[in-house]
Amino acid sequence: MADKRSERPAHPLSQRRLQQAKRPLPPGEQFFTPGATGLRRKVELRSAAPLVFLFQLPRWIAPVLLVVLLLVGFAVPSFWGGVAVLPVLGFVGWLAYMSWPSLGAGGRLLRVALLTFLILLIADRLGAF
Repeated sequence: MADKRSERPAHPLSQRRLQQAKRPLPPGEQFFTPGATGLRRKVELRSAAPLVFLFQLPRWIAPVLLVVLLLVGFAVPSFWGGVAVLPVLGFVGWLAYMSWPSLGAGGRLLRVALLTFLILLIADRLGAF
């Protein structure tokens, strides 16, 4: 006797949710920096899976999580505030490193300024000042 679930067609809404759950990757010529060697090549290879995973998540999750962690860092003037900002620093630093070859001088300056601000915020919360 066959299983009744396999005989029934899938519900149209469940099929639609499965199709919408994963966004296709954006079009582009290359995923990696052309001619990259050494550390950059290794970081790009190891970052490919996390980047694809982040791209598959709903667009609002990463920014909301980063803003919440940053607000905790601002609101808690102790060791725990600095600890809350560490993942933000790591994420922003990782994305800055990944995007560095394609940036102009203005984009690089903004990323260095943001990373410097985050480092100073963490240092302040950890009691360096």
